[in-house]
Amino acid sequence: MASSSTNLNAQSKFDVFLSFRGEDTRTGFTSHVVEALRRKQIQFFIDNEELRRGEEISPALLSAIETSDISIIIFSKNYASSTWCLDELVRILDCKKRNGQIVVPVFYKVDPSDMRKQMGSFGEAFVHHERIPCEVRVQKWWDSLTQASNISGFHDSRSFRNDAELVEKIAEDISKKLEDLADPPNFDGYVGFNSQIERIKSLLCLELDDVRIVGIWGMGGIGKTAIAEAVFHQISSREYSNHFDGKCFMRNVKEESRKMGALYVRDEAISRVLGESNLKIGTLTINSYIWKRLRRSKVLIVLDDVDDNFIQELESLVGQLNLYGPGSRIIITTRNRGVLGVNSIVYKVKGLEHDKACELFCRKALSRKNRSDDLLELSKKVACYADGNPLALEVLGSSLRQKSKKQWYNKLHDLTLISEPRIYKVLKISYDELSPKHRKIFLDIACFFKGEQVDNVTRIQDKPTSLRYELEFLADKSLITISYKRLQMHDLLQEMGQTIVREESEEPGKRSRLWDHEDVYDVLTKNKSKLFVRTKQRKPLNNIKYNPIRYPLILFETFT
Repeated sequence: MASSSTNLNAQSKFDVFLSFRGEDTRTGFTSHVVEALRRKQIQFFIDNEELRRGEEISPALLSAIETSDISIIIFSKNYASSTWCLDELVRILDCKKRNGQIVVPVFYKVDPSDMRKQMGSFGEAFVHHERIPCEVRVQKWWDSLTQASNISGFHDSRSFRNDAELVEKIAEDISKKLEDLADPPNFDGYVGFNSQIERIKSLLCLELDDVRIVGIWGMGGIGKTAIAEAVFHQISSREYSNHFDGKCFMRNVKEESRKMGALYVRDEAISRVLGESNLKIGTLTINSYIWKRLRRSKVLIVLDDVDDNFIQELESLVGQLNLYGPGSRIIITTRNRGVLGVNSIVYKVKGLEHDKACELFCRKALSRKNRSDDLLELSKKVACYADGNPLALEVLGSSLRQKSKKQWYNKLHDLTLISEPRIYKVLKISYDELSPKHRKIFLDIACFFKGEQVDNVTRIQDKPTSLRYELEFLADKSLITISYKRLQMHDLLQEMGQTIVREESEEPGKRSRLWDHEDVYDVLTKNKSKLFVRTKQRKPLNNIKYNPIRYPLILFETFT
């Protein structure tokens, strides 16, 4: 009936409710959608025949609709012939109106225009329904079908080669929508950021109807993403007086551009703010139809961690302020001041003041029961070496938690030996203290798995449960985070990990890991080393062509 839950009391809560015509799609298309949702660990409700006895929709179904965040409606040939389906549709659209429930229609082998005009199988169904004595009920069905046909959704005959591709896109779209609906992070622990968050909000001038771009600029680990995330959640929340027609927070633009291409990231941002799940522009020039839609929309866009490789796409997104509707706001975080154009208002993020730096460090390093005067004094000395950088403070503090006083002094001695660049060396000390097993996992994440779902990573390992414990260990050390069920790592830590691998040898073929597509290609075509794919079974790659699009998650190890 539902993934991970069959209890239908009043407290039930589902991510997704599925409405569909059983005789059309239950054992076919709908079953594939169900499996795709289950793979992504999305909690869904799907009815069984036991709930469809009698003339009226059951309380269990009503409860499931009411307590779901999203409803997927699969319109098929005989959908309108079922009074149950039509009653579900009426209730779903009522929840959309009252509670803001997200509705995702899927037009499976039907034309939305047939729904609006009562043609084809939909017209035949309503000829039969006209015999029902309750005209008000029939009119509600008709109005709901018309309304649903105008909601942006998925059409199986447009842009999709087969059902498998359509199902995957639906699951990806639902997953992204649920991420957007997730409770915002708790920013109470963001020591020293409140004043900077308020400063960014003041620069945005939300009370004005102009289109405004604010660039958040600063070194790695200084807190740019945290500040942007806090501002995004605060000004886009329902409690805030401001209202945006569309919004999106594009994380890790640099990393995603490297993996998927800069145009893909640009198109994804436009897709999200317009609410289009499968929009593909594919060129730097934005066509007039998309342009007109954007100009009618008041949008909020955050582009996180933008670098030089995204400049052309950034120009097509924000080069012309009249591309968006009045009141639109765009926030860009970057380490490179040069990517922020003349239209941007630039804010440079400051390091934490000494007292705030010590406070953040102590939160990570000391328990409430272990705050002796001598350790507090040592904390002040150690914290100085982080230069007010929040990432370095968190990593340093986490590495000293529950350590002896002698270990604290040893750490302080190591820090005194550091020359510039200081932040990198501070972070490197925490890596050096890891066991060989944890170093290996850290480097794998830095080279291959940043942004990947935890389940996908653990699934390819010999001991998934053991790996989860190791990931939690690294998270406790502030070397990784697990957010929205995905592995995340600060780009400064990722760069450190990739630098460690590059320093193993000047020749890519002699390094322990290969993740850059050009390096992989060069080694496969020019290097005489044997190349192994690290999987549950180690197999040499002999005379194959490497396709980075088809095999994006292969872990390459080299053996000479």
